[in-house]
Amino acid sequence: MDIFIQTHFSGGHHLRAYPGNCENPHGHNWHVKVTVRAAQLDKLGMGIDFRQLKKAVNAVVDELDHRDLNELPAFQAVNPSSEHIAMYLFQRLQEPLQSERYRLYSVEVRETESTGVIYYGD
Repeated sequence: MDIFIQTHFSGGHHLRAYPGNCENPHGHNWHVKVTVRAAQLDKLGMGIDFRQLKKAVNAVVDELDHRDLNELPAFQAVNPSSEHIAMYLFQRLQEPLQSERYRLYSVEVRETESTGVIYYGD
């Protein structure tokens, strides 16, 4: 069973060495969907408590909110593209969203309503 939450953050970035407008500083209202896959339910009938899932996700997403992503240590060596943001979020959330019953399944990051990526881990 897959359990997910959706959230968002606002952040600026630019793509170094990009051959176009995205090389210039600009921002997005990034939409994030985090999905946990549960192998079994707990005694209350939940795969993971939404409250627990939200708390873990918001702790990481809040670090990106209203920031210039290029200035963060995680994006010094790589561009803060949607792909790298999804990978970063997955890596940060993998440990806190893992138990005997469930594990992090995917992180989706959207720059707009019609463009985005889904990362499933390595």
